[in-house]
This record gives sequence, C-alpha cells and structure tokens, in this order.
Amino acid sequence: MSKQTRRDFLKNSALSSIALGTGYFGGRNGSGIKKSEPGQAKNVIFLVSDGMSTGTLTLADLIKQSEKNEPTYWINLYRNPDREFYRGLMDMTPLNSNVTDSSAASSSWGCGRRINNGAVNMGPNNEVYRTILEIFRGAGKGTGLVTTTRITHATPAGFGANAPSRGMEDEIAEQYSDRDYDLLMGGGNRHFDPESRSDGQDLYQKMIQKGYQVARNKTELKQADPNSKLLGIFYDSHLPYTVDHKNILELRDSVPTLAEMTTEALNHLETNENGFILQIEGGRVDHAAHGNDAAGMIYDQISFDDAVKVVMDYTKDRDDTLVILTTDHGNANPGLSAHGSGYEDSPKMLNTLRDYRRSFEWLYGELDFYWSDESPNDNVSVNRVREVLEFATNTQITKDQANKIHKAFRREFRSPYGQRNSAGAVMSGVLANYNGVYFISTSHTADYVEIAAWGPGSDQLKPFVRNTELFDLMVETAGVQEYAEG
Repeated sequence: MSKQTRRDFLKNSALSSIALGTGYFGGRNGSGIKKSEPGQAKNVIFLVSDGMSTGTLTLADLIKQSEKNEPTYWINLYRNPDREFYRGLMDMTPLNSNVTDSSAASSSWGCGRRINNGAVNMGPNNEVYRTILEIFRGAGKGTGLVTTTRITHATPAGFGANAPSRGMEDEIAEQYSDRDYDLLMGGGNRHFDPESRSDGQDLYQKMIQKGYQVARNKTELKQADPNSKLLGIFYDSHLPYTVDHKNILELRDSVPTLAEMTTEALNHLETNENGFILQIEGGRVDHAAHGNDAAGMIYDQISFDDAVKVVMDYTKDRDDTLVILTTDHGNANPGLSAHGSGYEDSPKMLNTLRDYRRSFEWLYGELDFYWSDESPNDNVSVNRVREVLEFATNTQITKDQANKIHKAFRREFRSPYGQRNSAGAVMSGVLANYNGVYFISTSHTADYVEIAAWGPGSDQLKPFVRNTELFDLMVETAGVQEYAEG
C-alpha cells in the first residue's frame, strides 16, 4: 500500500477557502473575535463524544442540573460564556451513505477525506492516507489518544492508523507500536497481550523496549513519569460504564475516569516544547445509545463533560491552543417525552435515572447473555430477568412487562420496527413508562451534529461545517502543512 500525499492541500484548506468573519460566534466579544492566522496554534485538543445525539446532550444537562443544581460544562459554555467560542452544525456524511459509522467519521477528521464506512483512513481503492497524528509527529509535536473504548477502536484509530476494516484491531495495535505516538490510553488489553492476540505477539514488551511506560491501573497511571512515552491500558475490552464505575468500589479503585486520563495526558504532552495534538473520546456514550441504556448513556456523557472541564481549565489563560468539541454522529435519538397533566410528571420520571445502580451491560453479564448473539437465551427465567432488571434500575415493573422483556431475551419479541426487537430496546421501552426516555432506534442517525470550538483557528469555521474541513483547519492552524504532503 502506497501513501497518498497532500500536495493539493492548500486547494482545499479551511483557512484558504473560508472567508474571514463568516462564522457564528458566542462569548464576550461576539463577532469581534480577533482573526487567527496560520501557524498560530501550538496545541490542538479534539474532544469527541461518540454517538451523541442532541437529546443526549440535553438529557445529561437535565440530570446534572437535578443532581447538582448546575448545568453541564458544555451547555454552560453557551449559557454563561467566559471565553470567545464558535458554535455550529457539522455534516458528517461518509463517502458511501447518508449515515456514517465512527471509523469513517473519525477518518474524515484524521486524513481530510470522506471514506467508506468501516474503513480507517483508506480510500475505496486501497489508497492509504497519511494520518493527522503522523503529520504532527513528523513536525516534532507530541501525539496522544485517550478514550473510554478500546484504544484500537474506530474513533482513536481514525486519528492514527490505516486499515481497510476497523475490525482489524490487532493490526491497529501493532501500527501504534510501530508509529511511536507519545501517549495512548483506554481499554483493549486483548489487542496487546500475547495470550489474547492470534499471532502471540507481546506488544507490551515491544513498547517497553521502545521506551514506553505501561500503566495498567489508576495507581500506575498517577506514578508514570510525565517525560516518558506512555501506554495506559485499563481493561480487557472497553472501559466500564460510568454508572457501574461509580457504584462498584473495585472499578473506582482501579480504572481511571476520562477526566483523570485527560489530566494525565495533558501533564505528559505539555512537556513537548513544540506543542501537541490530543484526541479525547467519550466512546461509550455511543455504545449505551446502541443498547438503549439511558443511564449508561447519560452518565457517560456527564463523565465526558468532566473531561471537557479539564480542557476548559487547561486553556482558560492560554491563547495557543485550538479546542474542538463535537460528536461524530447521532445515535438512536433519545429524548424525554411529555407525561402527566401539564407535563408535570416528566421531571419526576427523568429523576428516577439518578437511582439506577447498574448498566444494561452489567445486567447482561448477570444473565449470561450477549446482545449480538443470535441464539435465544433459554436458560433464564422471567422471574430472574425481572429480579436483575429491578435491581439494576431500582424500578419495579409489572409481570406483563417482565414477560415482554423475557420474550426479547428469547428472540421472540416482534415490534413493528425490527430494530426494536432486541432485549435492550424492549427493556428501554418498558422503562420509558417510568423514566420518560425513549429511543427511536438502536443505531446511528444522519443528524447534523453539534460542534463548538475556541482558541486560534476557531474563527475560521462556517456556521455549517463539512467534516473534512476540520483536518485542514487543524493542520494549517498548527502550521504543519509541509508534513501533510510527504
């Protein structure tokens, strides 16, 4: 596979093609924001809440206001801005559909091209595109990826790897070990451990030999030398959902939160005097939306928002860091519906989510059920399903509702819309009678997505943004164009 160059880069450059002053801005000075110039950003921080529908952003804000009497940091950026910022909508269309998957979405930012769903920074004829982490590394800048998913998963891979299929996670892990990125943190032990890899390679040892420190838990992460390259792998697959993390002591003690990983990542990367690029992903928001797990989704969105606060604090008194805050696509489009006379029941119903003890993922583990397995779960009774669900959600359901859920576990439930036949969809449908939150599907949606940005370069974006423009913006604002061409 031969790498394609970016010799036509300036033809499509965000800063070259977008007229100054055309964006919509918020903040203290509104449209009077000082116009930025190419090369002005020393650092780039890219925050992505994977699979965040607008309803997810709203629900997280409502729950946080209910619990702590304050809005999420993302919403507060809009409501009470203490900095100049840009806000708009972004078209995340991939090459082959109206609906994107995470690999094509992240790759549009990571290489500046629209590609087919399922691929990672590769074109339909196996063209291999240089990734943004390679470009920044070539310019002598620090490079980092932080996620709550496996570090080899679609969104982080979209900034630093090339593969014809996003499922080639063993190969993506090996690429990471070869490309010498400075910092990698998330889950995914099974793609580094020789006992789990099909080829038996020990990527931990390989990376240690290349100068990496390896952290496998929260304590080791805090003890890591900030001047060293770092591989932090904290779970075999994806990191646990926040709703489980906050209720299970063992997880709280061993697995860092996204905010904690973000703090350590910034401590490490800022040691590079040339600056850095860092992608931070709240990846399990997407997974919970797929599973129609309202509490899993909302509390992971709030956890992501805590990482947003870390970045806000880091950049508060700086004028050298471009921050982009967005999502890659909608997912399942959840929303709080109106209930009761004058809709007065809706707040009370939503607040029942504050008492949920566990995620649907935990529930499936208790029932020895895997949601993507096509075979029915014949070994669990309706009473057991009801018992585990009621413990996990702290919600009492009826016998008829329990029977419906049991049928879904047996693959016997039939909804008018086939996506709503799964156990997660049926459980969420039942629980919507108590928490008020309903999902339209169990998959990605074609929504134009929310985007906010601040720092040098943010003034160059239009109110309606094409996904690939973010690559051009980051590269030119950081002044690393020449490294995109080789």
